[in-house]
Amino acid sequence: MTYIIVSMVVTLNLFFYPAVVSAGENVLHIIYTGAMKGELEPCGCSPKTDFGGLARFAGYLQANREEISPYLLIDAGNFSGKDTPQGRLKTEAMLQAFKVMNYDAVALLGRENALSKEFLYSLTEKYKTPEISDMKQHETFLWLEKRGIKLNISVNPDSYQKDRLNILLTDRSLSEVRLFKGWDIIILSSGEVLEEPLRQDGTIILSGYPKGKRLGILTVTIDSRGEIKDYRHRWQLLGSDAGESTAVRRIIDEYDRMVEKLFTRDTAPVTEGPYSGVLKCAECHKPFVESWERTRHAGALDSLKRVRKSGDPECLRCHTVGYGELGGFINIEKTPALANVQCESCHGPGRKHITEYSQPMAPVSENTCKRCHTKQNSPDFNFRNYLEKISHK
Repeated sequence: MTYIIVSMVVTLNLFFYPAVVSAGENVLHIIYTGAMKGELEPCGCSPKTDFGGLARFAGYLQANREEISPYLLIDAGNFSGKDTPQGRLKTEAMLQAFKVMNYDAVALLGRENALSKEFLYSLTEKYKTPEISDMKQHETFLWLEKRGIKLNISVNPDSYQKDRLNILLTDRSLSEVRLFKGWDIIILSSGEVLEEPLRQDGTIILSGYPKGKRLGILTVTIDSRGEIKDYRHRWQLLGSDAGESTAVRRIIDEYDRMVEKLFTRDTAPVTEGPYSGVLKCAECHKPFVESWERTRHAGALDSLKRVRKSGDPECLRCHTVGYGELGGFINIEKTPALANVQCESCHGPGRKHITEYSQPMAPVSENTCKRCHTKQNSPDFNFRNYLEKISHK
């Protein structure tokens, strides 16, 4: 279940509250992520959802280091990709970026627990990740100190420490963590959305924004007794105009190269399948194909090339014909006839129609479009309006 609390989101690049600090008090900015799920950067399909991404996070930290110091940088877990060849590349790129940004604490939780223990251990050792986890052979807590503030950061709800600022990182549900007592701050990575922090029996409850679309910043004022006197919270929105870290951009670019290499070195022969390609359609439907050539669908693969994603399977599924299916697109060298979003992307496979004209092509349905025009990739999608854009005139 997703909890959404409506509030005004501050979009200014710098909006730090000038804290009135008395003798013996300290201010700390807690910058946090969680539930990124391998999302290294936004896909960029729509300006309305083109927010976040590791290169922009790192660029923001570099550009504003003086204003946000002292700060504690935390990931609350569930940052990794899936346990697939591409997902493992994502996980490594994520940990590389964490190292560049000098994360203070990284939780290894549900998604990380699903990875091979040997693989995960090799990465955390390679990048010297300051991880905490409830997995065996891992510490469940970290003790840190920032400008005199003693911190206990843990994944174990029972490991509260007296005389420290206690921060719990967890992927348990909001309804469950509401019952936890004593913690000063709890940061979720369950994927639930909290537009603003919740205050429950003195505990501040936050949730990492799914897939890194926003960078969370909690500013706390700590009194002389080590307790939270006051706090402010905001989301840092980082769009396409945000500056990037060149070091993290290199990591993501290298990830893109590795993904392309991973999926283009396949030596399997091209297999005949149910797809024919647009050139076959043009033999009988030339006016329709000419109208298609004027649409953005006809340049779908080129749009990936411009952002270095033309070898990424997660993108190719919606920018080519039948990618990942029998007889579908493999790569531009092997299957150039199936590049871009073509007739068969919308009307279904056409080989039977070509060999036996009595079998008509399927009409375009809203569900067909929504396989790619998701809320994330195409937030303004309206079936009637979008169908008009590709109608054969």
